[in-house]
Amino acid sequence: MCERLASSNNPNLLLLNYDLANRSVTNAFIVPKHFFVREIIEKRKPLAATARRAGWVGCNILLSQIPASGKIYFVRNGRPQAKASVLSQWKRTLFLREESAETRGWLIEVMKCVESIGKTEFNLNDVYAFETELSDIYPNNRHVRQKIRQQLQVLRDKGFLDFVSRGYYRLRKKG
Repeated sequence: MCERLASSNNPNLLLLNYDLANRSVTNAFIVPKHFFVREIIEKRKPLAATARRAGWVGCNILLSQIPASGKIYFVRNGRPQAKASVLSQWKRTLFLREESAETRGWLIEVMKCVESIGKTEFNLNDVYAFETELSDIYPNNRHVRQKIRQQLQVLRDKGFLDFVSRGYYRLRKKG
């Protein structure tokens, strides 16, 4: 799976929830391929020696590790979403495709931190609160605060958020 993620023709992931009794779609969303980084893949145990495909190793895709901006709904809670909104959300993160896998990983992690703050406007200290978490994910990085600032600048430059004033940012509206 990790090799597949690193390939240039990695697919998008389409997910669907439905209500069988009512024969209706509850949720349908897509996770664009640029959100697939090593951190969202969990390796499973190899199959037992007695299994038909003994030794085969599968994986789980950790949807909880994908930021909200990486889940683009076109049906949510049984309601179709406006086409313009869906397309706007899709375009909002396309810049990630241009980045290397490592850079995408950092950007996605900082995006998750920003989204989990739960406010449209936030300050640098709000994001610094995730320093330990990010250090655990990237143990070889000894300059996590500097990396956070760098990623916030990239997200600003790519239009994901706005710089309000020194140390203050605003999450840009979705579509």
